[in-house]
Amino acid sequence: MTAVWLQAQSCVSALGDSAEDMRTALFAAQPSGVAPTDRHTPGRVLHLGCVDTPLPLPAALPETQRCRSNALLLAALAPLRAAADAAVARFGPARVAVIVGISTAGLDEGLAALKLRLAGGPWPAGYDYTLQEMGNGAQCVARQLGVRGPVYTISTACSSSAKALATGARLLRTGVVDAVIAGGADALSGFTLAGFSALDAISADRCNPMSVNRAGINIGEGAALFLMGRDAGPVRLAGWGETADAHHMSAPEPGGRGAAEAMRRALDRAGIAAREVDYVNLHGTATDQNDSMESRAVADVVGRETAASSTKPLTGHALGAAGAIEAAIAWHTLVDNPRGLLPVHWWDGVADPALPRLALVAPGMALGRAARHVLSNSFAFGGSNASLVLSAE
Repeated sequence: MTAVWLQAQSCVSALGDSAEDMRTALFAAQPSGVAPTDRHTPGRVLHLGCVDTPLPLPAALPETQRCRSNALLLAALAPLRAAADAAVARFGPARVAVIVGISTAGLDEGLAALKLRLAGGPWPAGYDYTLQEMGNGAQCVARQLGVRGPVYTISTACSSSAKALATGARLLRTGVVDAVIAGGADALSGFTLAGFSALDAISADRCNPMSVNRAGINIGEGAALFLMGRDAGPVRLAGWGETADAHHMSAPEPGGRGAAEAMRRALDRAGIAAREVDYVNLHGTATDQNDSMESRAVADVVGRETAASSTKPLTGHALGAAGAIEAAIAWHTLVDNPRGLLPVHWWDGVADPALPRLALVAPGMALGRAARHVLSNSFAFGGSNASLVLSAE
């Protein structure tokens, strides 16, 4: 069966805009990234995963693509640009695809425009509703690269960009294209924060996954992109599994059956046994229902002894971008990491006795050898589940 490789990656998140910043933060002895701010909720301080790096947009970018989520995408694209341009030159524009996972698009810019309109003023000069269309980000990346192959967006909430990587792998395996730029982006928005607040799902403090004291999520923003192809690279996308619970609009299936099946499918496609997984990057949102069902699913499929952590206390939950950002975290766990240092699970250490006890990663924890296989979970509203297996062989 044709192997699919992640040949290059780039990520922008609350942990910084460079691979070095992300790698340092993931294995550090103290947490960083998520921080208190009222930037998007004036008068209400929340812990958010904000990207503080300047995000200039190209002067030639049309008004219909001038939004923060596209700025995040282009910031992630910049370090990949040379490799992506080389792929387009090698295979031709029609043989390269762009697949992006996203859930907000130009939502905040649209909200600002609507507020002006409702206040009795005109629509802002140059504002166009297409800025809010979900396909905008993929089109923006394709325009920058001159790509004419398949260009589209997957918007399945928090599983979006994990599914974008799985989609890219299918395009490569079926021979539709020879290279794929795949990943995701999402930008912070007051609208999104209000929505999760209405669900009582927001924690004002740093989120506390798997704790009996967990109180909800920290929202984050960011982008991650990968160059995917059939030529060998540092990391192989060895397997993926996707399921749909259709249990509830916003709550996961309590027993985690769909989540467990997604993990099993990913492992089966990768051709590895559960015992071969070195580390699990949990979806780990720190909501009551997600942590409950995920801990059960992980314990059932992978076991309680495999190292696991949620990295959302560092990046925040970047929604449509979360799967791609956490695939980048898996990359750093697998590449140039001979001791097998593992991303820390930051929490208060007070385990919920109602949950299966997982082997959550403490500061400084390492395998003592290079990791070979990482399982990364992304579970979304509507019961959209995606699991990826990334391998260093």
